[in-house]
Amino acid sequence: MKKVLSGIILSSLAPILAFAGENKIDTGDTAWMITATAFVVLMTVGGLILFYGGMTRSKNIVNTVMMVLISYALAIVVWTLWGYSLAFSDGEGALYSIIGDFSKALLNGIDHKTPSSVGAFPEWVFIAFQSTFAAITIALASGAVIERMKFSTWVIFTILWLTFVYSPIAHVVWGGGFLYDAGALDFAGGTVVHINAGVTGLVLAILLGKRKDYGKKAILPSSTVLTALGAGLLWFGWFGFNAGSAFGANDIAGVALLTTNIATATAVLSWVMMEWIVAKKPTLLGAASGAIAGLVAITPAAGFVNPVGALIIGFVAGIVGWFGVFVLKKALGYDDSLDAFGVHGLAGIWGAIATGFFALQSLAWDGSPLKDNGDRIGQIIVQVESVLFTIVYTAVLTAILYFISSALTGGGRVDDETETMGLDEATHGERGFNL
Repeated sequence: MKKVLSGIILSSLAPILAFAGENKIDTGDTAWMITATAFVVLMTVGGLILFYGGMTRSKNIVNTVMMVLISYALAIVVWTLWGYSLAFSDGEGALYSIIGDFSKALLNGIDHKTPSSVGAFPEWVFIAFQSTFAAITIALASGAVIERMKFSTWVIFTILWLTFVYSPIAHVVWGGGFLYDAGALDFAGGTVVHINAGVTGLVLAILLGKRKDYGKKAILPSSTVLTALGAGLLWFGWFGFNAGSAFGANDIAGVALLTTNIATATAVLSWVMMEWIVAKKPTLLGAASGAIAGLVAITPAAGFVNPVGALIIGFVAGIVGWFGVFVLKKALGYDDSLDAFGVHGLAGIWGAIATGFFALQSLAWDGSPLKDNGDRIGQIIVQVESVLFTIVYTAVLTAILYFISSALTGGGRVDDETETMGLDEATHGERGFNL
């Protein structure tokens, strides 16, 4: 009788056991990754739109928002068509240490039951999650060129950049390329997202030149309150960005959650401290910017460090971001409109290198994040190599792609009349505020 009952029970469970065994899908991990993906979507089309929109002048706020929104839409489509394949397919030979191939173009060979290779959830969910990273990276870079870049040039540049810059960098660091093989640590995008976006913004800002009235009169944000609200939504969404990069509802996601919150709060305080000491006025815009600097810096380290490491990374990030915005930009004389490089580039560089200093062997998916079983110096060297490669590769390719995009659109910069009028009415026929 017992054998009969056992047989009935096993027979009834067989389809479930077979599904679990073949697909390795965990409903809890899947639910968390879907939620984390939604968080990152909110970061871009909610948080970044408000953050950037509030910082620009009212005559260009529609254009600024459109730059972010079109970046997001283009990134999702490019990622589906060929970007994901270039970033996360693998092959043999020297070329594959830099970029993947087209074997997964249009998501070829992947269906809704195909398990992800990085966690117990469908690969379609992983594709969706990673597409939002590509989207926010190029959207971040747009902040350096608002108020003077042609919208048509930006559209073409975005498609080319996602193909020839973002996808290769993602492959090199995350998709099995040479930095991945070397043991470079980038938990959620210090090099792939923030250094990449920051350097791209800097190169574009230099090539486009300064805004007509930059340095001649005060260029005031349309609404620091909108910017602060955007920073709050970015802070919220970043928990999906960082904790989601644990690829499961697990203890490392909890580590990333805690360290992200600690570093961000600490960076707010250190940025405001610098303003209070130097300018004697703690500003709301400074506090919001400090939050972003902290979020950026902890991103590559989030799942690898403890709370003490997070405190240090965040504290330095606020100072580094403040330095980039108020000292470095003035000293070098470039016009990075919304400080994509000063905040994302510099804080990203700090965070990527700091990961080598503060990463712990006890915190990682496989329990051993440090190169060669605890080689601290070796890990720091690899982190520096990843930073240098990202800076050089991104800078060179960005310049090339800008010149191509500019040539295809009759120049990358709007004319003087359009710049004076504002891109909202001249380009889009709309106003952000009808007061």
